[in-house]
Amino acid sequence: MTVQPIRLFGDPVLRTRAAEVVDFDKELKGLVKDLWDTMEDKAGAGLAAPQLGVGLRVFTYHCDGFAGHLVNPVVDVVGEEFQDGEEGCLSIPGMSWDCRRHRQVVARGWTVHGEPIEIEGTDLLARCIQHETDHLDGVLFLDRLDAATRKEAMKAIREADWFAGAMPVIKQDPHPLFGGGR
Repeated sequence: MTVQPIRLFGDPVLRTRAAEVVDFDKELKGLVKDLWDTMEDKAGAGLAAPQLGVGLRVFTYHCDGFAGHLVNPVVDVVGEEFQDGEEGCLSIPGMSWDCRRHRQVVARGWTVHGEPIEIEGTDLLARCIQHETDHLDGVLFLDRLDAATRKEAMKAIREADWFAGAMPVIKQDPHPLFGGGR
């Protein structure tokens, strides 16, 4: 298993547009495997490369009975229907809020082998595809929340144990100060 640490909210890589994949090589296959293993280990519906600190346009998904990966995705909205529903993110652990998304999308891109692929998603799969593609553009689902919900979310994130990181352990230095005795 190649489970990798997930970058958390506040990491600049999550706010940076990922680069197009140009080499469909062994490294890309390894990245997709890392994404898949990490997503499955964390029981996520999807995981984008920037969440592992890799600025490439790749994501994996496993939701609503569908599973796979997509390289260099382009997403088109189908129809004008929206859905409101709970949405969370592995980069914002343990939290979720209602978020509005398009109800149906079509995503086109490539497999890890450089073969074209098209995925039609409705409801949860559409939400997942939009969420992960947003990650590739440096957009977090928090950006899609209404103003009041975003304010509530930011407050909860600031108060989260993981946001500030673990408090450093402060130990007494066993050496005398400034070379002098005690």
